[in-house]
Amino acid sequence: MPERIYLDHAATSPLRPEAQAAMEKGIGLWANPSSPHAEGRRAKAALEDARDRVKQALAWDGELIFTSGASEALWIALNRAKARRRIVSAVEHDAVFRAAPDAEVLPIENGEVVLDADLGAAVVAIQQVNPETGAMFHEMGEVLARVTNAGGVLLVDCSQGAGKIELPDCDMAVVSAHKFGGPIGIGALLVRDFALLEPVGGHERGYRAGTENLPAALSMAAALETGGFDGWRSTREQRSGFMDQLAGEMLVTGQVHSDHIFAITHQSLSAQAQLIRLDAMGLAVSAGSACSSGTLKKSRVLDAFGIDDDTASRTIRVSMGWNTTAAELDAFANAWKSLT
Repeated sequence: MPERIYLDHAATSPLRPEAQAAMEKGIGLWANPSSPHAEGRRAKAALEDARDRVKQALAWDGELIFTSGASEALWIALNRAKARRRIVSAVEHDAVFRAAPDAEVLPIENGEVVLDADLGAAVVAIQQVNPETGAMFHEMGEVLARVTNAGGVLLVDCSQGAGKIELPDCDMAVVSAHKFGGPIGIGALLVRDFALLEPVGGHERGYRAGTENLPAALSMAAALETGGFDGWRSTREQRSGFMDQLAGEMLVTGQVHSDHIFAITHQSLSAQAQLIRLDAMGLAVSAGSACSSGTLKKSRVLDAFGIDDDTASRTIRVSMGWNTTAAELDAFANAWKSLT
């Protein structure tokens, strides 16, 4: 069987070699970072160094709480923020709705989040890059000003953008290491000021329970430093050729689009049929976010974007990562266009 081509990086990316090496080094620092003895202090120093490196790589000058991933970071932000209300866009990841099931929902019109609701005394969650279509929302600086002037707090889920594009202006941001070549099982909540959150005791300055995952923190820092924004920009030219090949079939759901996540609609084949055929041809893609791609229900996200049922049923997702090559994208385009 020929070597397979993996184009489902929005679900997870393979671990960068540098990140793996950092994790192996971290395993040697086996002590609990909260312990007062010499071994614990050595682990604590390494953890704080990783924290500083992640903040520097992301150009974030606020605080950083290591978490077990984006889902936990979203839960902390939505449930521990000192705000009475929760407001989320209709196309947020399922983890947002699980963390805030009673949140007020902002609709989508013409590919943009409608912000005409009362935003006062609320945490307002708006993602940076949509994980199913690649749509990008708003000028976040303007959104932050509107939310701040109303007395709210802006939370941005940057899981699909962190490490690839600059973080937006916001009060809190969520990042996930395994989306940019770091390990599964670690992420972070970036907080402009700890005063925005109610502490719960435990670790991470008292804002998270559970012993810190030092090996994963070191791995996360290494992944960000190895990639960097400049490294990601250098691959955009090869992706532009891919976009040109499939421009007519790409589903456009926003006024601004990322260059690493694409929704593609076949003229006749269902998404499930496409996935089966492509998988047999050695190509790994998906039919939406990983949390919902195994179901036969219409995507909640595509529905919120106003995509009709028939189009949604024929739409798959292709997403690129740190090791995607132009040759792989050409191979996918040729294989996909051969499907009848």
